[in-house]
Amino acid sequence: MAETREIEEKRPAEVAHQQEGPRAYIHPRTAIWSTDGKIILRLEMPGVRQEDLSVHIENDALTIHGVRRRGTAEGKYLINERRDADFRKVFTLDESIDRNSVDAVMENGILTLTLHELEAAKPRKIQVRKG
Repeated sequence: MAETREIEEKRPAEVAHQQEGPRAYIHPRTAIWSTDGKIILRLEMPGVRQEDLSVHIENDALTIHGVRRRGTAEGKYLINERRDADFRKVFTLDESIDRNSVDAVMENGILTLTLHELEAAKPRKIQVRKG
């Protein structure tokens, strides 16, 4: 992730309580890119409803957690391959990310987060004057 120096994924061994109870967390597939002073994260979290999703920042940690519930049948299952699932991913943010300017949109099982860089961290052109 050389292009995304502003955000770093914490590896599973670094995440506290990686496994709680009988179910392990699923790490959602993620794409990250930067454009125009923003970092965009797109995470696949199929079946997670907006009300079962949590995104928060504490210190330098951006934590995404979502729960997929399989629901219940109106009769007797003949086959049921669906399972409940806990999605969780934690990223470390560097000081160039504005913690107060994060947008999150969930649509069709895809969570898109837009992280904005602080104005002071954005590149700028310096005018050189004749001496």
